[in-house]
Amino acid sequence: MRLHRLTVTAFGPFAGSETVDFDALAAGGLFLLRGATGAGKSSVLDAVCFALYGETPGTRRANRLRSDHADPKRLTEVRLELTLGGRRLQITRLPEQRRPKKVGTGTTVERSQTLLREWVADAGDGSPGWQGISKSHQEAGEEIHRLVGMNREQFCQVVLLPQGDFARFLKADSEERGKLLRRLFDTERYRLVEDWLAEQRRAQETAVQAGRRRLRDLASKAEQAAGPGAEPAGNWVPAEDGDAGLTSGVLGWAAVLRCGAAEQLTVADAALAGARAAQRTAQQDREAAEDLAGRQRRHREARDRAERLAGFEPAAAADRRRLAAAQEAVGVEAALRLRENAAEAHRRAQASEDHRREALAAAPGEEARRLGGAGAADLAEAELRLRAEVVRLEAARAEERRCAELAREQHSLTGDRAAAEALAEEAEDWLSEFEDELGRLEAQQAQAQTATTRVEQLDRQRAESTVRLDAARERDGLHAEIAAAEPRVAGLRTAALDAREHSLDLRDRRLSGMAAELAEQLRSGEACRVCGSPAHPSPAEAAPGSRVGAEDEERARRAQAAAEHAWTTADQALTALRVREATAAGAAGPDGTAALARALTELDREHRAARQTAEALGRVGQEIVRLSQDRTRRLDELREAKERAAVLTDRLQLLGAERETLAARVAAARGEAASVADRAAALTRLTEAVAATAAAARARTEAATRLGAAEDELAEAAATAGFPDARAALAVLLPREERDRLEARLERHRAETAAAGRELALPELVEAAELPPVDLPAAAAALLAATDRLGQAHATRAAADERCAALAAIGRQLAALAAELAPALDRYGRINRLASVAAGTSAENRLRMRLESYVLAARLEQVAAAASDRLVRMSGGRYTLVHSDGRGAGTKRSGLALRVVDAWTGTERDTSTLSGGESFFASLSLALGLADVVTDEAGGMPLDTLFIDEGFGTLDEQSLEEVMDVLDGLRERDRAVGIVSHVADLRSRIPAQLLVRKGRRGSTLALADREDA
Repeated sequence: MRLHRLTVTAFGPFAGSETVDFDALAAGGLFLLRGATGAGKSSVLDAVCFALYGETPGTRRANRLRSDHADPKRLTEVRLELTLGGRRLQITRLPEQRRPKKVGTGTTVERSQTLLREWVADAGDGSPGWQGISKSHQEAGEEIHRLVGMNREQFCQVVLLPQGDFARFLKADSEERGKLLRRLFDTERYRLVEDWLAEQRRAQETAVQAGRRRLRDLASKAEQAAGPGAEPAGNWVPAEDGDAGLTSGVLGWAAVLRCGAAEQLTVADAALAGARAAQRTAQQDREAAEDLAGRQRRHREARDRAERLAGFEPAAAADRRRLAAAQEAVGVEAALRLRENAAEAHRRAQASEDHRREALAAAPGEEARRLGGAGAADLAEAELRLRAEVVRLEAARAEERRCAELAREQHSLTGDRAAAEALAEEAEDWLSEFEDELGRLEAQQAQAQTATTRVEQLDRQRAESTVRLDAARERDGLHAEIAAAEPRVAGLRTAALDAREHSLDLRDRRLSGMAAELAEQLRSGEACRVCGSPAHPSPAEAAPGSRVGAEDEERARRAQAAAEHAWTTADQALTALRVREATAAGAAGPDGTAALARALTELDREHRAARQTAEALGRVGQEIVRLSQDRTRRLDELREAKERAAVLTDRLQLLGAERETLAARVAAARGEAASVADRAAALTRLTEAVAATAAAARARTEAATRLGAAEDELAEAAATAGFPDARAALAVLLPREERDRLEARLERHRAETAAAGRELALPELVEAAELPPVDLPAAAAALLAATDRLGQAHATRAAADERCAALAAIGRQLAALAAELAPALDRYGRINRLASVAAGTSAENRLRMRLESYVLAARLEQVAAAASDRLVRMSGGRYTLVHSDGRGAGTKRSGLALRVVDAWTGTERDTSTLSGGESFFASLSLALGLADVVTDEAGGMPLDTLFIDEGFGTLDEQSLEEVMDVLDGLRERDRAVGIVSHVADLRSRIPAQLLVRKGRRGSTLALADREDA
């Protein structure tokens, strides 16, 4: 990177436009920026940083960019011309600022602007000039960052060596030094590795802790299942969450709990067997006591029943006498009941006859009233005659039903004939439209066949157009690549010619300067090696800055060869692009890309339309076939409909004739009734009424006969039973229910008396009555106690069994969890160890260095080595800087410490012990070494311009001389070194100077002459 020209307008302390020509200022390699304090020396460096990155250096970022001295109408602007990566660029930046409104009063905000341009051989009009690259802040920033290879912080530390920063860096502790190194070197990925390891450790720890909690939860469940008297967990399970100890301890303790539970189950089984035997004995004792108590109770109850039955004996004798008298009168009772039933039957028969005659007389018709007073014989004759008439009406009712069926059939056939006629008419209408529909479909079929042929033609045309369009697009793309490559090739050609011209110029200058080289070797009184004369009146002198050595010439020759090779390679690539463009142009033809795209679009549209038409070919063919099938079906329907209509017409005529004949006969049979059915129903009701009246008359006659016979039989029965008359027999007669009740009571008294005697005679009851009373509550209490003990034994045994099952299940869960947790514990151990080492907290990391600090320590070691090369020269071989990875005091980490080695004393001491001048030596060396390392880290981009800001005032004359020698060494590496200082001694040592003058109206810039210095 080499700066060429800087122009600032209304920037910082500069009210107007000030320009710095770095090419002229840095021609000698060293130049000085000087001026009074506060004049704006550092503002020049701020302008360079702002032009490149849009921001000022970090230590001055809060300063205002716009000059307070500037005219309000003049906009703040910074323009920088520089060479980056062999490209001449111009960067123009305007910050966001307020300006007067163009219309009206007041101010408005002018947005920030960025313009990046490049010097090209052909700016569009055939002549060299600036060509715009980007106006975007982001695009311009990314392009500059790519070319520079450093971010703003790195650039400010490497190119703009800031005043005081490296003195603080030299004496800072590891933490402060690490902050700067992190800004300069890209160690973010190592910090991300640390964070990733820490995150993985936390994730694994979370999983392990979850497993440990589950393990302890299962241990708690096992302790709860084992009960209060089990082995305590504290003897086996550690209080802390160890990795192996917790798992093995819990598994061992669970095994002990299972053994204890098995022993308790064995004891419970033995106790249960004893309780069962005791309960069976108590049960047998109670059953024997209950049996004895039952026999004693039966004996007492039998004795009590015998005594009670003996007290009922007089009443039983009276009942037996009364029952005997009632049984003697039983023969009269049957005759009496027969006479009463006959009298009741005669009364009901008379009432029924009267009711039937009244109903018959009330029936409609003269004949019904006449028959109401007729005798039984007349009623029987009338019934026969009426039933014969009902039979005749049944035949007439069948004919009437037939007439109704004929009417319904006529109506149905009439509807069927109408439907057949409508179907025939519909078929005739459809057949009349068949020819038109067939013609339309055949026309569509012809169009679809034509479209199918057109689709095939369009497919070929589309394929050809697609190939031409692709070729046209390739042609246009190659044309753009050629247009972009031609300026670059022209620039490379110009660079190659310039390099060749520069090489030839150096060769000519070397040849011209050989006389001066020989003249420098002349000594007074010694013969000249060219002419042999000892007198040298006018030796040749080399012009200032014109001496060229063999190394310069060789370097120019290599630069010429590299430039010519780059030009040749680019030109060959351009030729290949032109050949490809010509090939694509031949394939595309004369039409443009837009025209070809429109043509292809039109072909696609026409192809879609033709394809849609062609796709209808199959459908139209199917419709023609379907239409022909429909025609055949319609002809069949028309023929069948006409035939069916004729058949139905003949059938309707036959039904009409039959219906007229039957209607005449039905009318004669119906008479004045609404229908034959009504006539038959009325006649049936009259017949039934006559039949019921005749039956009632016959029943009355028969009931009177039976009543006379019953009275005669009753008188005969009373005389036979020994009673003077029927009335005397009725006085002692008891109802059947009363006699049954007396018999039952007497039989029950006899049976109970006999049963009590038999019960009292049983030997087991007699034996039980002689024994003392049984104590049932004592036997029941003994059984209850034995049953309780058995229940407790069952509960104890069930609890022991449940405990064994629960502990076995928990043991299986613990074993499965331990197997599941083992890989997680192993992963956690490995990731925890690795994360601790990377974080510097592990005992294995004896230096307590984090991973990022370790990488930064390697960079710092490189910086210290590069800085020591210059510090040895500046300090006259006394001091060197070394990196120390010793541990810090207290809790401070190690790895980023710097020590200074004093060659005079052979000791290594802290950098804070250096004096002011020595600190400047070390700081400057550190800054230059850091610049070299950062440059190499950024990709090796050469830094042809370097600024050193202040610090020379602390040096004595000898030290200043040594520093200047080191800076001259920087110049020998083709660097232009700018020193920002107001030290007076530097004015005489550095001829090229940029003077910054301050005034009431702002500061100005000017190249200082020798007289100004």
